[in-house]
Amino acid sequence: MASLGDHDGIEIIKSISDAPPTHYMVKIESFSLLTKHAIERYETESFEAGGYKWKLVLYPNGNKIKNMKDHVSVYLALADSSSLGPGWEVSAVFRLYFLDQNKDNYLILQGKERRFHTVKREWGFDKFIPTVTFFDASSGYLMEDTCMFGADVFVSKERRSGRGECLSMIKDATSSKHVWKIENFSKLDKESYDSNTFFAGDRKWKIRFYPSGTKQGTGTHLSVYLILADPDSVSDGTKIFTEFTIRIFDQLQGRHIAGKVTKWFSRSSLENGWAKYVSMVYFTQPNSGLLLKDVCLVEADVCVHGITSAL
Repeated sequence: MASLGDHDGIEIIKSISDAPPTHYMVKIESFSLLTKHAIERYETESFEAGGYKWKLVLYPNGNKIKNMKDHVSVYLALADSSSLGPGWEVSAVFRLYFLDQNKDNYLILQGKERRFHTVKREWGFDKFIPTVTFFDASSGYLMEDTCMFGADVFVSKERRSGRGECLSMIKDATSSKHVWKIENFSKLDKESYDSNTFFAGDRKWKIRFYPSGTKQGTGTHLSVYLILADPDSVSDGTKIFTEFTIRIFDQLQGRHIAGKVTKWFSRSSLENGWAKYVSMVYFTQPNSGLLLKDVCLVEADVCVHGITSAL
């Protein structure tokens, strides 16, 4: 083996071997059609090595995200980290292969041990082979518009770090409104009633209405809450930063009752609102307009501004 020194900031070793990779091999026929069909990035199916699933990623004309030109870029990516839990890390040494079809041997590039984790799932070589070399038939890497490349992966260690989180604020967040018509109010005899579900910020919500109040509002006030309607979709460590307004419409003069607040919703905090939203005395007054012909109208205006998820 021969050290190539620093290769775009990556210490690599270049070697030639007659033996093919043991973990995965890819054959691409009609390689030129990748460019014709504007396929700038090709990901292989996943393969297993060292107890983990991996993919090879090929940029036939260079990784434009890194402003690579005149080179073929090849990377190894961890394919499935969903089962590893928060804070996972996998360290691996890997070799990437390209077959020289003239000499029937393999060009191998090997870097130092790399850490694969949530933020960095992909490592490899921006400048694996110059395109002028790759497309030159005398080099043997592309023959009759066909090439073969592969990988060996050796997991050296794995680690789970302490818990962490990532807060993603949503730029230009938009609100969603839902109006709920509650009829025959005087005949409501259950402790609480829920509206139909509605979407805001890609989450399902409901309005929950307590006609006789709840908690410190029991017997004296109407209680109204916003409910995160699908708790199974909220994983541990997820928090949803939400601004919402709940209104009861004044159907006579338009002087609506409204409460506005920003709250964090999570698995342990699925509902937020007001136990003393409006007094029953005022709500039932004919001139308040809140209850007209035994009907009241409740509106939720919901906007999700950010989501915190576990790393």
